[in-house]
Amino acid sequence: MAAVRNVLVVGGGAAGTAIAILLAEGGVSVDLIDAKPAADTAGSGITLQGNALRVLRRLGVWADVSAHGYSFDTLGLRAPDPHGSLIAELDDIRTGGPDLPATTGMYRPELARILLDRAAAVGAKIRFGTTCTTFTQDADGVDVTFADGGTARYDLVVGADGIRSQTRRMLGIDLTTTPTGMGIWRAFTPRPASVTRTDLYYGGPCYIAGYCPTGPASLYAYLVEDARDRSELSPPESLAVMRELSQAYHGPWDEIREHRTPPPPGYETLVYTHVLSAPWHRGRVVLIGDAAHACPPTLAQGAAQALEDAEVLAELLLAADAPTDAMWQAFTDRRVPRATAVVDASLQLSRWLLDRERGDVPGLMARISHLVSAPA
Repeated sequence: MAAVRNVLVVGGGAAGTAIAILLAEGGVSVDLIDAKPAADTAGSGITLQGNALRVLRRLGVWADVSAHGYSFDTLGLRAPDPHGSLIAELDDIRTGGPDLPATTGMYRPELARILLDRAAAVGAKIRFGTTCTTFTQDADGVDVTFADGGTARYDLVVGADGIRSQTRRMLGIDLTTTPTGMGIWRAFTPRPASVTRTDLYYGGPCYIAGYCPTGPASLYAYLVEDARDRSELSPPESLAVMRELSQAYHGPWDEIREHRTPPPPGYETLVYTHVLSAPWHRGRVVLIGDAAHACPPTLAQGAAQALEDAEVLAELLLAADAPTDAMWQAFTDRRVPRATAVVDASLQLSRWLLDRERGDVPGLMARISHLVSAPA
């Protein structure tokens, strides 16, 4: 018998849809709500490491992800010189196991669609355009009031509502979310035939210039620079800035640059970080994903850690007879040190870049890859 019979999941991103899928598959009644009026249809790409693919396979969506994404097993390092010279081609660690690729790139809205479709197919009830305005909990459950005035009672509430989590604020948790000093430009473009994996360029006017194939005909390109307020730029002005920043990068970048289209205003996203100290739950309300830990994209582990949170929490809830102190301690022991180590490593890499310091980047990447190779 599961520890819970009915659960409210707040947030329809990777963490929220994953926990909804796993609990609904286990026979739990799941309501998933999201404040957005509809599923995201805009966005760029996402890089999924092997440990994320391992969870996606457990969710029953790996076949769809594989069909719509682009998988590869090596990482290229290129110089910011006139030729985009290839410095090294590294075999990437298959952190999801030998039967999964090292990395898969995807169009982010396509991944969101696949996960939401799967959640609905296994019985989760999904509502967009609503949120909870209050909740009151006791030893046995949580009474929730929704924005439309409706009410319901749940055995558990899962706050998977992102870096600015309203659920976290409603719990009264004071967590400082700090800027890293970096901003990232993203572009979703046609894929040149020469791009068959991620290549990273360190140096030049940006800290990182990179790209990741996201499908047979598409890729996600990104430029990481000092954080700036670009909010007043028009789409053509944003495009001009991106073109200027990318002029220092060659090789495949010369083809990517020609295909780029004007991004929407605010296309440069400032990068923030936080980690919530243990515990991540208060009574019968628990936080997962970016609501509990958010890291720079320097190690491409944000989605993977969110998915791991969901997998571990679902496993424990479905195996226990009640959400006991021992169950919550097991969740803390399995998730907090691991997610914290990933965030700390992502921040260390960011600091090396910001300080123009020659840190042991390959060693740091290898250490985290070995850490996440073991199932969470």
